Amino acid sequence: MAHPRIGVIGGSGVYQIEGLADAEWRQVETPWGWPSDEILTGRLDGIAMAFLPRHGRGHVLAPSEVPFRANIDALKRLGVTDVVAVSACGSFREDMAPGDFVIVDQYIDRTFARAKSFFGSGCVAHVSLAHPTCARLSDAAVQAAEMAGVTVHRGGTYLAMEGPQFSTLAESRMYREHWGADIIGMTGMPEAKLAREAELCYASVAMVTDYDCWHPGHDAVDVAAVIRTLTLNSANARALVARLPALFGDRPEVCPCGCDRALEFALMTAPERRDPALVAKLDAVAGRVLGCR
Repeated sequence: MAHPRIGVIGGSGVYQIEGLADAEWRQVETPWGWPSDEILTGRLDGIAMAFLPRHGRGHVLAPSEVPFRANIDALKRLGVTDVVAVSACGSFREDMAPGDFVIVDQYIDRTFARAKSFFGSGCVAHVSLAHPTCARLSDAAVQAAEMAGVTVHRGGTYLAMEGPQFSTLAESRMYREHWGADIIGMTGMPEAKLAREAELCYASVAMVTDYDCWHPGHDAVDVAAVIRTLTLNSANARALVARLPALFGDRPEVCPCGCDRALEFALMTAPERRDPALVAKLDAVAGRVLGCR
């Protein structure tokens, strides 16, 4: 923890980061399969970095096909301590306009076709998700966005849908008017849950590309307009990432939010009843509490 490494997960439109010293694309095999792509490692202003394109370079993976467990395991295996996840989203709020960034602090998980935990039969664990993102890292993301000149909102509830289709009008109205969601996307979950199980500090930077179909002007927004916003967001996301290392000079060794100790009291299965095969797969994400490292 004395030597942090920032992991950046790039979403739609964000497939690389520039300016890394000693840049190298690395294959990282995990017990959960291969991650979405090779991982770009290097140093930015003296801080170790690791970049993973969530959908793969060229955007080859649909949201439901993203190997979320392998992605988080691979980052942890590389020594990542802080994950800044970038993703595109739609907005349910007039004031969260296309081009704005939202630093997520809550989720509503409506996904159903994805493995959501590293744990299971043979090694059961329950982590707290009352506050699913790291407040310290989220504050750093806000500062970096402001330094990059981006309009940023600190806090927002992210509705994670399965996809790949977008919402119906009835769903969009329900999420906005009755459930209190602020933005909607397809990749925020189970990524945040898995990062918590892996004891990683995690912040979510959601980039608004459009208003969802609830908005009366939705039909007037064409694909070209969305692509223009996505391109601007991608440039702004890279500018945000470039400013993160400067904010890590006084990073505490122990996370004040407890992210790095999320498994402290989470394991439920008695040691003598734990499945050795599953325990072996957990060497990177839970080795600290399982005695694997």
